[in-house]
Amino acid sequence: MNVKDFLFAAWQYPVPHHPLSRLMGLLTHSENQWIKQNYIRFIVKRFGVNMDEALEQDISQFKHFNAFFTRALKADARPIVKENNKLASPVDGCVSQMGLIKKDQVFQAKGHSYSLSTLLGGDDKWTKSFTNGEFATLYLSPKDYHRIHMPCDAKLKEMRHVPGRLFSVNPATVRSVPGLFARNERVVCLFNTPVGPMAMILVGAIFVASIETVWSGVITPPTQKEIQTSIFGDGFQKVTLLKGQEMGRFNMGSTVILLFGKDKMKWLEGLKAESDVKMGQEIGSIL
Repeated sequence: MNVKDFLFAAWQYPVPHHPLSRLMGLLTHSENQWIKQNYIRFIVKRFGVNMDEALEQDISQFKHFNAFFTRALKADARPIVKENNKLASPVDGCVSQMGLIKKDQVFQAKGHSYSLSTLLGGDDKWTKSFTNGEFATLYLSPKDYHRIHMPCDAKLKEMRHVPGRLFSVNPATVRSVPGLFARNERVVCLFNTPVGPMAMILVGAIFVASIETVWSGVITPPTQKEIQTSIFGDGFQKVTLLKGQEMGRFNMGSTVILLFGKDKMKWLEGLKAESDVKMGQEIGSIL
C-alpha cells in the first residue's frame, strides 16, 4: 500500500457513508434539466462513455441521471456466448482478482484476504459449497454498462441482504482497506445451476444510490441493521433465469463477486487480474 492509496482510503473511515449515498441518490434521480444534462455530459466526457451502443443516444430523453447510468444497450451490442458449457461475463468491467479460494479465504489484494463465511453473511451451508472453489471479482467503473446479467441458466435458492459500510470499491481502496468486500453492504444471491452452486454478490459502495434485482426490485435503501434472508423455490416464489438474462443493476457503480464450487469450472485461459471484460463474453467453462 502506497501513501496515495492510504490517504485516499483514510478519509472514508470517519465519513457517514449511508447519508452521503442517500444524498447522491436524490441528486441522480433529480429531473431538473440543468442538473441532469450537465451531470450526464460531464460523465460522458470525463470517462469516455460510448453512447453509440446505447439504445437511447439523446441525453435529453433520459428522465434523470440514473436512467442514463442504467441505460439499455442496442440488442446486438453484447452478444452472449452460446455454448451451453461456456460461462458468460455478467457485467462490463475489469477483473479485480480471480482464481482459487484457498480453503475459506478469498484473495482481495496483496496483503488482504477475507473469509467466505463473512462474505456470505455467516451461512455455513453455502460456505461449504464454495470452500476451495473458484472466485472472480469484477469492478464496474463509471463508464461501464451497469446492468447485471446471468453467467448461465440458474434457479434462485436464496437472497441475503447483509448490512455494512459503504467504502469505495475502486482499486486504491481495495488495496488499502482490509476485508473490504466482507465489510461493505451487499446483496448475496445464491443459485443452483448446471455448474453446481453459484453465488453472485452485488457489493454496495459509497455513492451507490441503490442495488436492485429483477425479482425483488430495490433492495437498498433502506438498510436494515440485521441480515435479511429470503428463500425461493419449493413452496416459495420461484425465480428461474437464463444465461444472459438481466438479474439486477447498480444505481451507480460497484462490484460483482462470482463464486463457484471446487472442480466445477475453469476460468478462460489468459483471463486474469486487470483484464477488461464485456457482458456476455466467455469467461470460463463448466468441467
